Amino acid sequence: MPVKAAVIGSGNIGTDLMIKILRHGQALTMGPLVGIDPESDGLARARSMGVETCDAGVYGLVVSPAFDDVQIVFDATSASAHVNNDAVLRAARPGIRVIDLTPAAIGPYCIPSVNLDAHLDAPNVNMVTCGGQATIPVVAAVASVAPVHYAEIVASISSRSAGPGTRANIDEFTETTSHAIEAVGGARKGKAIIVLNPAEPPLLMRDTVYVLSEDADTAQVEAAIEAMVARVARDVPGYRLKQTVQFERISQPVNVPGIGAVTGLKTSVFLEVEGAAHYLPAYAGNLDIMTSAALATGERIAATLQAAAQAVPA
Repeated sequence: MPVKAAVIGSGNIGTDLMIKILRHGQALTMGPLVGIDPESDGLARARSMGVETCDAGVYGLVVSPAFDDVQIVFDATSASAHVNNDAVLRAARPGIRVIDLTPAAIGPYCIPSVNLDAHLDAPNVNMVTCGGQATIPVVAAVASVAPVHYAEIVASISSRSAGPGTRANIDEFTETTSHAIEAVGGARKGKAIIVLNPAEPPLLMRDTVYVLSEDADTAQVEAAIEAMVARVARDVPGYRLKQTVQFERISQPVNVPGIGAVTGLKTSVFLEVEGAAHYLPAYAGNLDIMTSAALATGERIAATLQAAAQAVPA
């Protein structure tokens, strides 16, 4: 049987994730959508689609009869709210599986195309950030060919696609993404920058990745990056290289704070992410890549739970 999942957060991300589960869920089935504003568009949309709703937040969810069948909870609120939400969920049911779409990073960082297999049994996994989901796979691809000294990413998103949660979590975005560049991407040192672009009409999400690694065969590096982009695009069809990968050999030592003087190969990668427009506009690729990554993670965890249930003797 499909595994029932609840989504906490009836804003843009939570609503888009709900629609993705309804349309594309295989191991997953949609449980309640949870919010705190009875009049929110997300809860209204859920009711119109026949989805059970709860407008009393996480506290209302855990005492609801609908919670009895929920095995996975997606949290699409904010970093500060997630800390409390996880504690409330775990007090109500210690074995609940939580997928965190905020930058709270209580659990291990999860980039499905890179390290999901290592965290299928984790009680709480963190989806890092939109910028992390878009760029860390590229850093990991370079690291698969040559040791990476330093990686810097710049995520540029439309100001229109940055809701209150995103704006409130800017500091957490940069800190969490920087740490994940190191922990998941394999860089010795990572740095993340986010730009909210006010251009009208709104621009698609653009990401720039600069990687300084030990010298390597550029053909091997390029092939690894292209293979990784194709892997991410299986979950996020609008994810693509904007232009060919650029290389520059650095023969004069460059000082990297915290590391020292290094030489090697500089790889520059330019990405574009177009959203699937399930609920959000196509320019909101930054939100779409988060919900797509969360869905892919939830599907794999749900399949693991199904397999474990089938293995239990009757």
